[in-house]
Amino acid sequence: MNRRTFLTTSTATLAGSLIVPASSHALDLTQSPLPYAPEALEPHIDAMTMNIHFGKHHAAYIKNLGDALKAASVDKTDPVALISDLKSVPEAQRMLVRNNGGGHVNHTWFWKWMAPAGSGPTGPEGKLGEAIQSTFTSIDDFKKVFGEAGTKRFGSGWAW
Repeated sequence: MNRRTFLTTSTATLAGSLIVPASSHALDLTQSPLPYAPEALEPHIDAMTMNIHFGKHHAAYIKNLGDALKAASVDKTDPVALISDLKSVPEAQRMLVRNNGGGHVNHTWFWKWMAPAGSGPTGPEGKLGEAIQSTFTSIDDFKKVFGEAGTKRFGSGWAW
């Protein structure tokens, strides 16, 4: 693993642990309603894209994860815990659990963390902001490295 990969991976892991308290990591195999209207993120993300990701992609990740867990006879249904311990999942189902569990987690956090303009901070604050600044020197450097990492992952750009 090269230095850039290590820094990207480490910082993404740190960022996630700083943003999400341990007690809120647990997810189940359900899809909560969108916390805002599908058009609320326009002009950055249009309503059609939101509806496709919520109604099709996210719903499919949950269904496919449930199917994979059933096929593997795995009782645990928390995708964060499953992804953290993929060796507990039979080899034949690991990729399905990783990809679909990751898709479920990513979309769940996306709905929670994104917000209409003016309803939240404009950038990372607190410990996360400090970690990004000390590791990457600027939010723009972080975005560049994180974006590059995302293009090399399953799920069209998701990296954490």
